Amino acid sequence: MRLGTWNVLHGAATADGPVDVDGFADAVEGLDVDVLGLQEVDRAQPRSEGADLAEVAAKAMGAVEHRFAPTLHGVPGAWTPAPDEGSPGTPGYGIALLSRLPVLAWREVPLPRLPRDVPLVLGRPRRLVVVRDEPRTALVARVEGPHGPVTVVTTHLTFIPGWNLVQLRHLVRELRTEDPLVLTGDLNMGVRRAGLGSGLTGLVQGRTFPAVAPRRQIDHVLGRGVVASAPRVDHPPLSDHRALAATVVPAP
Repeated sequence: MRLGTWNVLHGAATADGPVDVDGFADAVEGLDVDVLGLQEVDRAQPRSEGADLAEVAAKAMGAVEHRFAPTLHGVPGAWTPAPDEGSPGTPGYGIALLSRLPVLAWREVPLPRLPRDVPLVLGRPRRLVVVRDEPRTALVARVEGPHGPVTVVTTHLTFIPGWNLVQLRHLVRELRTEDPLVLTGDLNMGVRRAGLGSGLTGLVQGRTFPAVAPRRQIDHVLGRGVVASAPRVDHPPLSDHRALAATVVPAP
């Protein structure tokens, strides 16, 4: 099966730029993958024309099953933590997992949230700011592939250094019985830390952020019990992240 991951920046080319829903659909179709993890996904948001971007992506790639897991409800500037999926018309923001192949089982794994504000040095020029992270979660699907079932996971970890490693280790512990396994997503950490923190093998190598002139890889496709081929880094015309893809089969 061909697997991919992409942080979509709610379908915009820049953080403050307009959303292009049709262009987003075209970009997803162009990735041509069987299973796709998406991060920073809008649902029913005014800034993205009220579209359900997970549904848009599912139709574009021909997915037979998909799930959207909101981590926030409401609109930018008035976010509230999402205690549940909510109704399809509820404005939300989160992650999605889509599959052209049958899904045998779905589950969601909430990730630990730092319970306090954190001072960080951010921006250009560098300045000290106090931040509070949003809730984080992971979507898990047991996908029936042509060579047998594979567990595929997507997530978007915090940007707070150190705490993203706590979340990654927690997630891998929750997935310890899943084999073969592929973990995808924006992990907000580099290649070495992602590999050491997860104990998984990196299946795609390539800089992903920022998209126009990427300096580092913070998006990953990691695996256990799989053999990967044809790794690829794509540069769709939207988002500030590049997309990753690889073909995987269970290891013999």
